[in-house]
Amino acid sequence: MPSTRLRSPLVPGRVAVTALGLVAVADLFDLWAGAAVYRAAGDLAAGAGVLGGRLSPRAHRADLLHSVAGGLQSLTLLGCGAAFLVWLYRARVNAEVFDPDGHSKARAWVIAGWVVPLAGLWYPRRVVLDVWDASVPAGGRPRHGLINLWWALWLVSVNVGRLMTDLYDSAHTAAGFRAAAQQVMAADAVDLAAAALAIRLVVRLTRMQERKALVQPVFAPALG
Repeated sequence: MPSTRLRSPLVPGRVAVTALGLVAVADLFDLWAGAAVYRAAGDLAAGAGVLGGRLSPRAHRADLLHSVAGGLQSLTLLGCGAAFLVWLYRARVNAEVFDPDGHSKARAWVIAGWVVPLAGLWYPRRVVLDVWDASVPAGGRPRHGLINLWWALWLVSVNVGRLMTDLYDSAHTAAGFRAAAQQVMAADAVDLAAAALAIRLVVRLTRMQERKALVQPVFAPALG
């Protein structure tokens, strides 16, 4: 067992919440860009999106917005992933102090669970569940509804989002772009909901650990 020391998850939690907020903003921007593509595709279908054999400026702007929004989503998701894992690792170490025997996965899976094929479908959820249960106040009853809903939306967002992006990239007709834009916007909405639930998860779990450290004075001196 690696060394354990109780440390405050407050600062990593705030960073993670900020990063998740940026992901939500990027999702909103991509929703707006998707709506622009949807309208431009409608113009193309009606024959109004082509001027002199070339796409209209509105259609070009819509495509550019979509490309920029996709790049922002990738950047914010990458930064958010790093911030979330730093917070989760801190929370996991604290949870080992609260309950050393309450973890079914080794500490290394806090990181590896997100990148190992197939394991990424359930290992991260299991890690978070164990951390949550260990952080529940003495006598409290663990409730997993928030975690289960967040994880379900996250899986849908990641897998469906990739499929919808590929569908958009392979579209060649106005009708195809219109349908792809609708589906990409639906994936953005799911990702936005997942980000909102992840913010709620980080805030609640961080507060639980802070309060448990204060209620159990034996751990309080190590909190730093």
